[in-house]
Amino acid sequence: MEAPDFKEFAKAMTDYIAEYLENIRDRQVVPSVKPGYLRPLVPEQAPQQPEPWTAVMADIERVVMSGVTHWHSPRFHAYFPTANSYPAIVADMLSGAIACIGFTWIASPACTELEVVMLDWLGQMLGLPEEFLARSGGEAGGVIQGTASEATLVALLGAKSRMMQRVKEQHPEWSDTDILSKLVGYCNKQAHSSVERAGLLGGVRLKSLQPDGQRRLRGDTLRDAIDEDIRNGLIPFYVVATLGTTSSCTFDALDEIGDVCLSHGIWLHVDAAYAGSAFICPEYRYLMKGVEKADSFNFNPHKWMLVNFDCSAMWLKQPRWIVDAFNVDPLYLKHDQQGSAPDYRHWQIPLGRRFRALKLWFVLRLYGVENLQKHIRKQIALAHLFEKLCTSDDRFELFEEVTMGLVCFKLKGSNEINEELLRRINGRGKIHLVPSKIDDVYFLRLAICSRFSEESDIHISWEEIKSSADEVLKSQKK
Repeated sequence: MEAPDFKEFAKAMTDYIAEYLENIRDRQVVPSVKPGYLRPLVPEQAPQQPEPWTAVMADIERVVMSGVTHWHSPRFHAYFPTANSYPAIVADMLSGAIACIGFTWIASPACTELEVVMLDWLGQMLGLPEEFLARSGGEAGGVIQGTASEATLVALLGAKSRMMQRVKEQHPEWSDTDILSKLVGYCNKQAHSSVERAGLLGGVRLKSLQPDGQRRLRGDTLRDAIDEDIRNGLIPFYVVATLGTTSSCTFDALDEIGDVCLSHGIWLHVDAAYAGSAFICPEYRYLMKGVEKADSFNFNPHKWMLVNFDCSAMWLKQPRWIVDAFNVDPLYLKHDQQGSAPDYRHWQIPLGRRFRALKLWFVLRLYGVENLQKHIRKQIALAHLFEKLCTSDDRFELFEEVTMGLVCFKLKGSNEINEELLRRINGRGKIHLVPSKIDDVYFLRLAICSRFSEESDIHISWEEIKSSADEVLKSQKK
């Protein structure tokens, strides 16, 4: 394909994308296909001769869209949102065109330098302390990871590296194996499953601690667990505080946890994957009180801040522990400017990385902070609208206080009746929700996911839920 064809193809695709997103309400949210649906729709082998781009365009609806779950439909309320905006889509086009692999500064200086500056912009928008930002003049700074799961693992490996060095200085006779067998980390029982997975991948034990009645991990609980483990000869080295848990969007007591970590010299990582975007609004920053006590902080602009996946922002006060843990420096990757700018390959698990900072640059400039704040506030207001509708029907009850764009609710009654309610809702195919279960209580989660969502959409979703509840309760009476 040469430039003239590319221009035609790209224009046709741009029109298709705009049409798709502007009319996404009209599509069934979850496709009614079965596993293996796609294979019969395409040839058994790749074509030997090139096809015209018009043939590819003609197949998108038949092959691809027939099996797409439409995450950006206002009827999609599952999981948490994944962000989408026109500026980010255009930025990804440019990233694809430049197609650099920015593992070192010299591999594409703009790729590294724009990321350094964008993470400073973003950190300032959140109200992060200066000691997290590259502009502070120290070693600190931000990096774009692929996902929050990667950030949790990277922070764990940095914490492990730091504690291993400390313990070796105190006990030079201990082997790495001796030390590793004693290391222990902690998180809320409600923390994301990726925290437990980070422990498995990092070869260390992680303990899930019981939260309080509001499902928040408290400082006293953490202190008691640490004291007991120290008495038993273990070495606490890492704590993950979650701001906005996956199941019900609760917030650990970061300020208390920070004090405990500081008093024991333990690495504190903050996972604010979903809720972190809300901290661009000053009125929600009380939820991250104590963040200055953390060693690393992470949130996903690709969830709620209109930056398409993947863009997970991570800040480190002392990236040297990560750099030292990951530093493999073959001759073919060395360059004359080493040390004067970050080589981000040392800050992450993979070697290669795309030019993801372009998405942040485009979105922040083309929306501006004020419009991003309006987006967050609007979605939280829509969640409160659904909360109001829910509490106005005495058959329903809330499971959790609503603070962000997530409402956790259930029919009053057994787990079984709520399982049946979800089956009915999703079976009707108009809207899509997922459940969760905490302390053996099954509930439904309604997340505001689409940037196209309006009050009318929330009323439609509520009517679907009410109608499904009518069916369930009617069948119970038979």
